[in-house]
Amino acid sequence: MAAARSPRDNHLLDAVEALPREAWSGPVWRVVREGRDPTQCSAVGGRWDDRSFEVLYTSTHADGARAEMFFHLSRGQPVMPSQVRYGLHELRVTLDACVRIASLEVLASLGLKTNAFGQLSYSERQLEYPRTQEIAEAAHFHGRDGLFVPSARSVHPNLVVFCGVAGPEAVEAVRDHGIVDWTAWRNAQRNG
Repeated sequence: MAAARSPRDNHLLDAVEALPREAWSGPVWRVVREGRDPTQCSAVGGRWDDRSFEVLYTSTHADGARAEMFFHLSRGQPVMPSQVRYGLHELRVTLDACVRIASLEVLASLGLKTNAFGQLSYSERQLEYPRTQEIAEAAHFHGRDGLFVPSARSVHPNLVVFCGVAGPEAVEAVRDHGIVDWTAWRNAQRNG
């Protein structure tokens, strides 16, 4: 038996509905485990999905995608896993009605405590994820097909595609840019 959904926050529903919707088409980036389809959506309970709908997490810049995956792979470990390989993929996304949350100020106006945004450890995610998941669920409820949101790991915004609303034709794999060399990438970040 499925768990009962908590009532939606009416103030949040109104605030998200008031955000402008926009059409958007362009390149995005994604890092996935070798052999995985980079256009495969999932409902894993991440920052912007509460497991009730499938999303595709992407970044508007290759380094943004690398930074997001690096965080999840390292999760505070001193040594990166060396046996698992991840590839960088360029995708093209076309959306009709996405919501642009362009700043932490907009997130704060939607009820997110932003003072520690992107600074919490993975084990502390439950201090932040419930509200971001509610924001995304409200946008999904209103029929939006995606969210532009600030990245917690990079200066480059993320684009979260709501796969069911957007449809399979909204995401196209453009190019496989090969396996990510995490040591070289991390050194470039430290030196640049």
